[in-house]
Amino acid sequence: MVLNNIENLLEKYENGETSLKEEQLLKNYFAGDNVAPHLEMYKPMFGYFLVSKQEQFNKDIPFKTETKATKRNFNYKWLSVAAVAVLMIGFYFGSGSLNNDDLGTYEDPEVALMELTKSLEMISQNFNKGVSTVNYLDELEKGKATLGYLNEIDNATGLIFKN
Repeated sequence: MVLNNIENLLEKYENGETSLKEEQLLKNYFAGDNVAPHLEMYKPMFGYFLVSKQEQFNKDIPFKTETKATKRNFNYKWLSVAAVAVLMIGFYFGSGSLNNDDLGTYEDPEVALMELTKSLEMISQNFNKGVSTVNYLDELEKGKATLGYLNEIDNATGLIFKN
């Protein structure tokens, strides 16, 4: 009678129809030594449930709070300074290897300075346009941080509801 009852409970358990009391009966049966040979395959599963029920999480959960001081922001202004420096170095070292016969060079240094200033202003304006289109990345980072908090909440509820 007991074996038939256990087999019926196992069938209900596999269909997800058992109550907590019936599941406790199954756990107690498989924790004992007199398990039927054809039901031995269920013993490790119910043994695991008994052991895992006794486990406890005892570590502190760290909460990530990013402040302005800990978060490293990328400063795009320094990127423009670096780009101008690279261009200047390229102009300086690149001009020595070229043949300076008819490359639009200026005899008057003031005219050369004026042309260089106009060129650098044009580069700066175009670069500023490019940087202004990238400002949305800060908003993207804020959104990612918000999603990180939602993922933490989802993980916590998954642990609570054992999903």
